[in-house]
Amino acid sequence: MSGETNDLTAVMALQRQHCSQRSFRDRPVDESLLLSILESAQCAASSSFIQGYSIVRITDGAARAAIAKAAGDQAWVVEAPEFLVFCADLLRSNEACRLSGRGTLGEYTEQFLAAIIDTALLAQNVALAAESAGLGGVFIGGIRNDPALIADILSLPPLVFPAFGFCLGWPDEPCEPKPRMPLEAVLHTDRYDRDKVADQLRAYDRVMADYYASRSRNRKQSDWTEQTAATLQKKKRAHMLAFLRRQGFLRR
Repeated sequence: MSGETNDLTAVMALQRQHCSQRSFRDRPVDESLLLSILESAQCAASSSFIQGYSIVRITDGAARAAIAKAAGDQAWVVEAPEFLVFCADLLRSNEACRLSGRGTLGEYTEQFLAAIIDTALLAQNVALAAESAGLGGVFIGGIRNDPALIADILSLPPLVFPAFGFCLGWPDEPCEPKPRMPLEAVLHTDRYDRDKVADQLRAYDRVMADYYASRSRNRKQSDWTEQTAATLQKKKRAHMLAFLRRQGFLRR
């Protein structure tokens, strides 16, 4: 089950070429282009139009170096022409409640989820807009290794959470899109079909094993199941709940 190639719009074709870019040319991103990308991305859907996000652009070299180290020594955080931190932000919403005499917010789990979803929608729009201009980038979830440090570096107040970073620049070399799961594996009709999961994972593992073994760089013997299990079991980040509560989230 897949769309015919001749049914693709230009945007759809661009989406299918997405890959994470970690190597960048020594060329700045024009300021007007960057601002146009960000303003265009702001047109993403927003839960009840709260626009529960903020972006921190990091230009200070020392700050970038500290963030790169905290994220697991990801050198491209320092090397990329632009590095952005996307934050789930309920500070403005809380101020709106205060100004209108409706109390405060942020402690409820649902409110945090709304801000996180807004942030993810905005960030994906940034990536797509950037790629449409010939730029490339990679999201950096590793900043959540030490969110307290990131919050200190960025002077984040309560009700602001550093969700992930984003390296952005002009690609220095081509990258190879990873094969996504077939649509049949993620599309269910009317009810969740649990019975098909195991067989579809086995089939997808064969596809990913071939991809990892044959790609032009960083070849390895692995598959999706092995990679996913190892990653998720390693990145539990047990500190996260305490940090979120410190920032005023997830108390109820």
